[in-house]
Amino acid sequence: MNKWTGVTEFVAVVQSQSFTKAAASLNYSVVQVSRAVAALEERLQVKLLNRTTRRVSLTEAGQTFYSRCEPIIELLSDAEDAVANLQHKPAGLLTVTAPVAYGETFIAPLLTAFLQAYPQISISLMLTNDLLDLRESNVDVAIRLGHLNDSTLIARRLTDRTVHTCASPAYLAQHGTPAAIKDLREHSCLVGTMDFWRFQVAGKPQTIRLSGKIRCNSGRVLLEQATQGLGIVQLPDYYVRPLIDDGHLTEVLNAHRMPAEGIWAVVTEHKKMSTKVRIFIDYLRQQLAADAPSLAGDAPPV
Repeated sequence: MNKWTGVTEFVAVVQSQSFTKAAASLNYSVVQVSRAVAALEERLQVKLLNRTTRRVSLTEAGQTFYSRCEPIIELLSDAEDAVANLQHKPAGLLTVTAPVAYGETFIAPLLTAFLQAYPQISISLMLTNDLLDLRESNVDVAIRLGHLNDSTLIARRLTDRTVHTCASPAYLAQHGTPAAIKDLREHSCLVGTMDFWRFQVAGKPQTIRLSGKIRCNSGRVLLEQATQGLGIVQLPDYYVRPLIDDGHLTEVLNAHRMPAEGIWAVVTEHKKMSTKVRIFIDYLRQQLAADAPSLAGDAPPV
């Protein structure tokens, strides 16, 4: 048996802590990954992973083996990129993650043209609202929205978004229009995953914590509730701008709207020189920033 058999799959499982996520990142089936890891354990005559229905963890032997295999996988990826650079033909698997709604609406529709232009690249797109660790999950590019916290990552601004606070005309006619930020506490607010909204007062950011009657982690659901007159919502422009323009929603407290914030492509230091990563980010920026030509370029570590 080839000594390489199962190593890539094993490293992917450890990095993602899931056979299912590892299979998605490798573009394999879960059965293929499971069989490859089992074959590796049989060849080594040692148990590498503890498996339960909820989680996967390393055994002591697995930790020792992983610590030596993980750098090899990284070097192999570097070698593939180096060859692609020589041929000027980017190739290989590109693993991308993005928030669910933004990924479905803006990222996924762009992939067809990109893959047609670069047929030797394949893409594994993971849509999740979880903030994945790029190193542990072996992600090449993460699309992040708004403020960035991790100072060890490299970010490139793709485009901007602006967050609007709005409600339906029917709701405002019945309940009145808030004149100040503090008035929101007297209204029905449709709250997402965060229990606070952000505003700007005298040039400085200000937050207000809210406990709305309805809470949902889906922007689309909150948008539908707002248009039905159930309350006030705060969402990015790509949700609400068309409905504000056609009169189905009315913006409130617009004098306190936060300045535009970035939508970013984020990579680790290790991934930033990869040809396929650079080309993919350049492509996204060109497509997404078509209506925002004044964007800044690269950002320093964020």
